[in-house]
Parts: sequence; C-alpha cells; structure tokens
Amino acid sequence: MAPEKESNGLDNYTFALEGRFSDLPETKHGEEDSDTSMDEEGSKWAYCVTDVPPWYLCILLGIQHCLTAFGGIIAIPLILSQGLCLQHDGLTQSHLISTIFFVSGICTLLQVTFGIRLPILQGGTFTLLAPSMAMLSMPEWTCPAWTQNASLVNTSSSEFIEVWQTRMRALQGSIMVGSLLQVFIGFSGLIGIFMRFIGPLTIAPTISLIGLSLFDSAGASAGNHWGISTLTTALIIVFSQYLRHIPVSFPTYSKDKKLHSRRVYIFQILPVLLGISLSWLLCYILTVVSVLPSDPGHYGYLARTDLKGDIVGKASWVTFPYPGQWGLPTVSVAGVLGIFAGVISSMIESVGDYHACARLSGAPPPPKHAINRGIGIEGLGCLLAGAWGTGNGTTSYSENVGALGITKVGSRTVIIAGSIFMIVMGVFGKVGAIFATIPSPVIGGMFMVMFGVISAAGISNLQYSDLNSSRNIFVFGFSMFSGLAIPNWVIKNPTAISTGVPEADQVLQVLLTTSMFVGGFFGFLLDNTIPGTKQERGILAWNKAHEDSSINTMDSGEVYDLPFGLSAYLSSFPWSRYLPFCPPFVPKVLDGCGDDNTTREPKKALGHSEPSQISIGIAL
Repeated sequence: MAPEKESNGLDNYTFALEGRFSDLPETKHGEEDSDTSMDEEGSKWAYCVTDVPPWYLCILLGIQHCLTAFGGIIAIPLILSQGLCLQHDGLTQSHLISTIFFVSGICTLLQVTFGIRLPILQGGTFTLLAPSMAMLSMPEWTCPAWTQNASLVNTSSSEFIEVWQTRMRALQGSIMVGSLLQVFIGFSGLIGIFMRFIGPLTIAPTISLIGLSLFDSAGASAGNHWGISTLTTALIIVFSQYLRHIPVSFPTYSKDKKLHSRRVYIFQILPVLLGISLSWLLCYILTVVSVLPSDPGHYGYLARTDLKGDIVGKASWVTFPYPGQWGLPTVSVAGVLGIFAGVISSMIESVGDYHACARLSGAPPPPKHAINRGIGIEGLGCLLAGAWGTGNGTTSYSENVGALGITKVGSRTVIIAGSIFMIVMGVFGKVGAIFATIPSPVIGGMFMVMFGVISAAGISNLQYSDLNSSRNIFVFGFSMFSGLAIPNWVIKNPTAISTGVPEADQVLQVLLTTSMFVGGFFGFLLDNTIPGTKQERGILAWNKAHEDSSINTMDSGEVYDLPFGLSAYLSSFPWSRYLPFCPPFVPKVLDGCGDDNTTREPKKALGHSEPSQISIGIAL
C-alpha cells in the first residue's frame, strides 16, 4: 500500500537534492481531489522508465535498491538452513547467500531487458519458502539429531555434506519442475484467464498465511536471546515508523555550491539494514568483552558473533556459483505439487506488482503481452534459481516497488545497475560470509517485523471487498482458520495420512502442511461457489485497481516492446501475431515523462490505495 501524502511531503521524497530532485511541490490533505493529485504525481518524476540518469546516480540508486531488498534476500537462505540441517555450518550458509545474490542479479537483468521491462527487482520469494519447509519437514527429510548439536557437527565430513546436499538436490529438482508451470502459463497467455477466478478473498488468506505460518521460525530465532531480538525489532520500528520523516545531513561537494550539506531520509530508506547493523555491532562488542556466555549450555550463547568460527577468513575472495554445484537435482512428486502452490501465489503477487510498478515509475499500464512475458521470464528465473541451487525461486520484489514511489526515479537503467551490483556481491565470497555471521537473535528480531508486515499485507487486500457481508467474513475467517489448524494437526500427526500409496501420502503431506495452500484453496473454492455479486466479492474494485490497457499506445510500445529491434524483426513474420508474448510492431515515439494526449489514453482514476504487496516495502 503506498504511503499517503503527509503535510510535510516527506513520505514521497526521500532525497532532497538539487537539480531534478529538488523543487518537488508538497501536497496537503484535502487540498485537491484524488484525480488531480494523481495527475500531479505523474509530473513529479525525476527520471521515468526510458530515461538514463548520470552514471553516478545510477550506481548510487542501484545500490540503494539492493539494500532495500537486503533483508528479504538474506532471510531466505538463513531460514532454509534450518530445514537443510545447516544451522551450524556458517561457511555453507555464506555460499547460499552468495548464490542467491548472484542469481537474483541475473534474473533482474533478464526481467528488465526481455521481460516486463519495468524497473522491478527480482529476488527470493517467501511463497516458495512455505512449501519448501513443508517438504523438508517430512519424516524422510527430518534432520538427524546430531546435526542439531554444534559440538557433534564436522562440516567437512562426507557424512554431513551428504545429509544437507541430498535435501538441497531434492529441493532443486522440485523447484525446477514446478517453475515450468509458470513458464507455460506466462508464455501461453493463460495468466489472463487464470486471474478471472482470483479475487481479494483468495489473495488475502494466501498471502497472510505466508507470514503466519513462519511464526515458529521467528519465535525460535528470537528466543535465543530475547534482549537482542527485542532491541533489533525496536530499532527497525523506530527507524521505519518514528524517524522516517527526519533527514540526516551529509557533507557533499559540487561545482556550483562547493562544499555543502545534503539531506537524506536515511531512516526511511534503510531501516532494516540500520537496525540489523546496530544490533549486530552490539553482539560483537558483548562477545569481545565476554558479557555473552561462552558455554553452549547457557542462555544467550547463540547471540555471540564467533559461533561459526573464522568463516570470513575461510571464505574465498572470489567464488563463481554455477548450475549443479550441489550435485544432480532429484525430483519429488510431492515437492513439485507443493511448489506449484507457491508458484501460483507468486504469479498473482507479480501481476499486482507490475501494475503498481508502472504507476510508481511514470509508465503506462502494462499491456497483456508484457505481463505474459514478465510471468514467463519469472518462471525462467525460478528455473535458473533451482539449477544454481539457491533452494528458492525468484519473484518481483515489492520492496523495490515501494522504493520507486519514495525516490521518484523510475529509470530501468538504475535497476540494471543494481542487478550488476548483486552479481558482484554474489561473486565475492567474503560478502556472503560476513552476512552469515549475523547472530540468530538479530535475525529473529528482523523476522518479527518482516513476517508481521507480510501477514498484514495479505489482509489489506480485503479493502476491495465488502467487509459488512457475512458471506465474505465467513469465507475469509474459515480459510484463515483452516490454513492454521489443518497444517498444525498434520505436522503433529505425520503418520495419520495413509492411503496405501506412498507417493500419494507424500503429496498430501506436503500440501496439507503448507498453510498458504490450504487457506488459498478454501478461499478460492468458497469464493467461486458461494453466491455473491462481483461488487460484494470485491472483483470490480480489484479489477479497477489493476486496470489494464488493451490498446498498445505509442508510449506503452516504447516502454514494453522488446529491445534491440526484436519487435520489428518478429513482426515481419505473420505467425508472430499469434504469440501471446510478442508485441505488435507500431512505430513509437516517447516524449519524455510527460503525457501526450494524442498518443496516450487518458489516465484512469486510481484508488487511494496501491496493491497490498507494496506495503511490505513501504513499512520496511
């Protein structure tokens, strides 16, 4: 959900810079109607999608986008390490972090260049994390007891390596096969048909249960030292909510003004990174002065920063992740079907992100061929992530979408610079090793905020539906409660499912322990079968908020057509008109960031709220 304009205008303008970043007018509540406000907002862009900012600004803002997504990217391998039996193997955790940064950079380049072509970052997805953890919690993949004891783990032994790599290979194969569904739905154009049956009452429980289902992981990590985790949570809350409007002056130099100060709203941009860094520093100090206990049996031991040894020293300076680095992937039918549920949720989120990104970057609404291509490229990104062995897939990052509305820089060149920075971070092994030394209570404190925001982001989708309707209250309430109760019972009774067919037992085990699948399934089934008007269900408001442009205008062609003249080349073949991801070729001319009334359709009136996925980025 996009931030509302405060009277001081700081929610929208992170940088108070000279030149194109300065002189941005403030808007106060009640001064203008929503249509006028949205029209004015479109004229405030410092750089729109097709603009190329100065190289130094591309680097600066590209790094900022990476840091904005930092929390979500490193959280995924740290959570997966629990299911992969890697809690006490910091060096391997650092390899996973490097790999996910590297693959995220490659997938971002593909998406910006050949996919949706909007300035949207690609990174790890929590929608695949839930089915992955459900798969790893099956009896045959339960971690041996000795892997939970740091004193018994020899990270270089062949036995330990085989324990975690067999789990990773099974996860890789399931992700690679499951991603083919997304590739097919995207490039075949079926996403439009699929979205007709998806409404707020399906989205809300699906997204909310992603965060709620991970409460145990957050509590376990935070409980290793509640003092440190509480401090981390408090710092993130203070930075992101209480200090976000307070600028910090930094000295800078320019030819015109010589040495002067520049105000940067640093707390609004990097609250998660700042909160983690300060708590991390405190843990290091407490470790050095021996305040934290050195005995593994004492409470607070896991808050020490030296638990994983000298992994920074052991990590190589340069490492190049490659496909199949953990061995040949294996395929599990149960895992594939579980990943299918995550892929479907990821696609739904991404469609909302595309429309939100277009509005927040000064671009026209994405046409159908661009959406089809974007979903297809995301599926290809999941395929690459599975092949490289991140243990996860990729999706459009909502945090990045929120950052666009803050910085008012919608140039895709900036995102390309950010993707190159992520690839560089993935190649330098020391970077991943440094992140792997973050104590678990610090990570737990971050999880408390992050998972809470994800849960609230899902519930915010209900704004489109009629909450005074008993029908809607029943559908949402039953879906949410079932998504919590059924997986909890199946986890506690793993032998209760016995159909006589082991493969079917595995499939049901994974699906019924995946909260987002259970809640989303009941939400989808009940919302499409219980009688109710489209207005009552929120379908009309949902479609209006995600209004699509069916006409390929001159502006949309400049933004969304394929690069390097591929659109013109493909249009010379008659069969290309039947490809759902191929744009029709029409000469395009884009006149800056402004609207050309002769070539662009009038702007549609947008609601006061952006798609719920943005709220994750705005809140953090």
